[in-house]
Amino acid sequence: MFTSLKSTVTTIALVVSSVLSQSVWAETSVIHAGELLVIAGQAPLKNQTLVITDGKVSAVKSGFIAANTFADDAKLIDLSSSFVMSGLMDMHVHLQGELGPNNDSEMVNLSDADTLMKSAYFAKKTLMAGFTTVRDLGSSAEQVFALRDGVKRGWVTGPTIIAAGSSVAVTGGHGDVDGMAPDLMELHTAKTVCDGPYDCRRATRHAIKFGADVIKITSTGGVLSDTDTGTGQQMADDEIKEVVDTAHALGRKVASHAHAAAGINAALRAGVDSIEHGSYADKESIKLFKKSGAYLVPTLMAGDTVVNMAKTSDFMSPAISAKAIRVGGDMIESFKRAYKAGVKIAYGTDSGVSKHGYNAREAQLMLAAGMSPQDILVSATINGADLIGRTKSVGTLEVGKVADVIAMHGSPLNDIDELLDVDFVMKSGEVVKQK
Repeated sequence: MFTSLKSTVTTIALVVSSVLSQSVWAETSVIHAGELLVIAGQAPLKNQTLVITDGKVSAVKSGFIAANTFADDAKLIDLSSSFVMSGLMDMHVHLQGELGPNNDSEMVNLSDADTLMKSAYFAKKTLMAGFTTVRDLGSSAEQVFALRDGVKRGWVTGPTIIAAGSSVAVTGGHGDVDGMAPDLMELHTAKTVCDGPYDCRRATRHAIKFGADVIKITSTGGVLSDTDTGTGQQMADDEIKEVVDTAHALGRKVASHAHAAAGINAALRAGVDSIEHGSYADKESIKLFKKSGAYLVPTLMAGDTVVNMAKTSDFMSPAISAKAIRVGGDMIESFKRAYKAGVKIAYGTDSGVSKHGYNAREAQLMLAAGMSPQDILVSATINGADLIGRTKSVGTLEVGKVADVIAMHGSPLNDIDELLDVDFVMKSGEVVKQK
């Protein structure tokens, strides 16, 4: 008798719990979309109903269907005069700052807490610009991991963040600290700076231990390193290979900052998953890209920004200014060759060099370099999702995917500038911007 009563009570409790969870937690939003791009690369659909349930796409229906058809308390979002698509993805950002004349003083005057607050501000600006997922490829590790986790937990408004933390870089190379007094360089040198293959194995494991989602290496010199060490290969072949093998063994992809062809090719031969910038890719680079399937993240916006700053401001050192003018002007031609050759392209801006929130400017530069609007949207959605290994959850608005949705007045397939004026942003089913 008591066993039967206990079983009945348990059954009733489970039923009540199920009913309560459905009534309390099941949230349905219904979007009427004038044009809906479910999958970039395919034709947009006219007059569609997009149904969002508990933060995911639950249905895509032809015509404008009444919201209460799907749930009594469903919320209607009228975008019947808008172009609706999946949220954009930027595969190269630095959320903790912006390039400018105050960088040196900020490093001294801002506390870690100040920097974290500033990065939260930049993250929100990025999301409001329509970029619902970003890959942060170089920031103070503890702070960017806290920001990433804060967004995930709903404490902070921002895009989904795939974070590298500090770069795995060689001593004195790009990604190591420079341009400071020796005692400050000692203080700010990251534990992911390494020398020799085994030390770079340690640095990679260290980065992953403390939270890196992806490993960022710097196989060549960089424009913004305040040294005259150039943009040639700096990380040795055996060091690159050790980082890649170690990262892959621990389930992490590897992104390589690379300007000169030697550094690009060494990284591709070692098996990196993406090349950032790729400013001087040569014929061998193209072959290696296509053989390995690695992505190029072109960051044309960074090149355009540093050229303009070098020519119109005086805060850059002579070493930086000279590199900026030379490299920034050459990136476009390298991108043109790679795109024409069929290299896989993932959208990335290097925002932080440029101002946050203007990430769509990259699309204008890609278009000017000959990339079609359709391919630009693919690079900023499907290809980004593939690069971070999340094609099952983001990158399109197919049923079952996370409801990262943006809308604008007109179609970017007809006018790419529409991406600069996103009117509506939904992140994981929650409306965060609606004009």
